Amino acid sequence: MPNEKHLYRVKILEEYLDTFGHLNHANYLVLFEQARWDWITERGYGLQQVQETQIGPVILSLEIKYRKELKARQEIIIESHVTSHFKLFTDIHQEMRGDDGTIYSIVNLKFGCFDLKRRKLITPTPAWKSALGITDTETKA
Repeated sequence: MPNEKHLYRVKILEEYLDTFGHLNHANYLVLFEQARWDWITERGYGLQQVQETQIGPVILSLEIKYRKELKARQEIIIESHVTSHFKLFTDIHQEMRGDDGTIYSIVNLKFGCFDLKRRKLITPTPAWKSALGITDTETKA
């Protein structure tokens, strides 16, 4: 699926480390989430929009792979993009990389558009699709 890739740069801070002196496994997920919020906020569907419309993203499943440890003060780029979209479900791929191309972690996740009032998944709205760069011509059949 041709799609824009979102890049998010972050520095690994000491508060993210565990007793081994490297990035704690749970904080990988925190940083991946920060990158996703940055992505949709830049495209007009941030927290304010979620609160106003009562419609937002919900993660249904994810798989994470830890490739190489990250230590304090390292700078990385998190690249995010949609890999597929079909009806209620969207798949996103994210990678944490160094400037030299080293891959530190990969996450693949499936999520849906959640109606907070009705407490159920709904077909993504045009605004939500736009925030992710999904067009109807790119929707997988």
